[in-house]
Amino acid sequence: MVTAIVFIKADVARIPEVAEQVAAIAGVSEVYSVTGGLDLIAMIRVAHHDELATVIPDRVNRVPGVLSTETHIAFRAYSTHDLEAAFSLGQEDGV
Repeated sequence: MVTAIVFIKADVARIPEVAEQVAAIAGVSEVYSVTGGLDLIAMIRVAHHDELATVIPDRVNRVPGVLSTETHIAFRAYSTHDLEAAFSLGQEDGV
């Protein structure tokens, strides 16, 4: 699993719709509205590094209202409790 954290600057008048459209993209696990110099932070989780090229420049960057992005690739996860809970939703025991 490859995780990327994408900082997004968006057209201020369109932040809610930009967030919803980004969240609907396959590979995007969460989108947060934030304070400070950014408008949104998107968590991208894909199986292979090459998929980031499809998700970020081909999809996230093309959402109307996205002004710019800055991508950070995660090397290690030091806390996995949120991931384990997210990926266990809807799974039956033993599956």
